[in-house]
Amino acid sequence: MKLFKPTLVALALVSVIGCQETKQEEKAPVLDTEVQKQAYGLGASIGMFTQRNLAEQEKLGLTLDQALILRGFKDSLADKSVIEKEEIQALMMNLEQTMKAKQQEAAANAAEANIAEGLAFLEANAKQEGVQVTESGIQYSVIAEGEGEKPAATDKVKVHYKGMFLNGEEFDSSYKRNQPAVFGLNQVIKGWTEGVQLMSVGSKFKFTIPSDLAYGPNGNPPRIPGNSVLQFEIELLEIKKAEAPAQVGDAK
Repeated sequence: MKLFKPTLVALALVSVIGCQETKQEEKAPVLDTEVQKQAYGLGASIGMFTQRNLAEQEKLGLTLDQALILRGFKDSLADKSVIEKEEIQALMMNLEQTMKAKQQEAAANAAEANIAEGLAFLEANAKQEGVQVTESGIQYSVIAEGEGEKPAATDKVKVHYKGMFLNGEEFDSSYKRNQPAVFGLNQVIKGWTEGVQLMSVGSKFKFTIPSDLAYGPNGNPPRIPGNSVLQFEIELLEIKKAEAPAQVGDAK
């Protein structure tokens, strides 16, 4: 049984506790017992989670009066809330809907901006020395050339990789997990399906994949915005050939 399940809206009510108090020297909390540490830990976890969400609200242009947040929290603990429970629930639902609307608007604006940024990057990158461009628009350069065979779209492959946004920020890496990825080439984004087939086992390529061959206008929330041109460094470690289908009449 879960004893405590915070939500974004509920946590907004307990933010910045202590921040609105008159600043004065405070004694360190007494944390001699497990129960004391649990109590402090619960408060700390609420504070850290809420701080992150308030920062996100600020980014979206939604600023809540912290003095009123603190007052509502204290009044609720003392069972002296000046707003009825049913109204509070309605208010919190409205707040959550407002946040979702602002997030959707921000995502749409980011996706629109990514179109121009991606096109400009692809145009410039195509002119870089060593960059080759496929008919579909995938751009790639060879970091290391292997001598093994190349996979087919129906094969499974074992790879190490890292994925990056155009600013160089890394959003995924099998290297950091210290665990190569294994997947069917027909089960990933189109840019991977096409691109990895260009590689021989032992090769390492860098790909720049247009958004329509990656995650398209919808992106891959929450990490990858819509219309994102993505870059991947991929190292092909092994091919796991697809098994041929059994033929009628084959001996068992």
